[in-house]
Amino acid sequence: MEQMLSRQEASEAVQAHGWRYLLGTLRTSVRVGSLVQATGLAADAVAACGDEADRHLRVDVRPDRVVFTLQSSDRAAVTTRDVELARRISAAADRSGLPTEPEIRTAAPRSVQILEIAIDALDIAGIRPFWKAVLGYADEPGAEGPEAPLVDPVGQGPAIWFQQMDQARPQRNRIHFDICVPHDEAQRRLETALASGGRLVSATRAPAFWVLADLEGNEACITTWQGRDG
Repeated sequence: MEQMLSRQEASEAVQAHGWRYLLGTLRTSVRVGSLVQATGLAADAVAACGDEADRHLRVDVRPDRVVFTLQSSDRAAVTTRDVELARRISAAADRSGLPTEPEIRTAAPRSVQILEIAIDALDIAGIRPFWKAVLGYADEPGAEGPEAPLVDPVGQGPAIWFQQMDQARPQRNRIHFDICVPHDEAQRRLETALASGGRLVSATRAPAFWVLADLEGNEACITTWQGRDG
């Protein structure tokens, strides 16, 4: 029986296999030497998933790496099936001598991550249709309310979510980036951002998220799955 998993359950189930839990998905990366090698690995992963591939697996194939993402698409969540498929994909990659890894503390330019854009609004229901139309986005599966997040239906662009404002706040940016990183990457990313001229605005909700700002006050959040399960 396929069961939905909590954030912590999903994270613990796959961490030893080189995957990380990010925003309702499991994600890993495999470095390769050519596009031919990348497409071969992608084909092996699809074969390992079998008939479940279409409902769970997304693959980003590039000449230097393959990024795998698993999620039960009809639930927009991680289930026990996704964990099983992650283990199958890791086993297939290992047989090819290409280990799955989140690219934390490696020579990679960054770890696996997911980018979201947050829009602060007084009237979320009023502005949401505009953003849905102008971006060509769709409702997130299972979340179709007037204030629900929006997602790219082909999975290329960042998700958009809306944060309720209680009053107008002039002289403050109303759109900011959320960078969801592996829980064991967050501290390094935070330290790097601060060393690069950023400042810490708030850590009251850490490790769920840290609010940072650049020298002119434009904000961004480093987020993880931790601190969110009740």
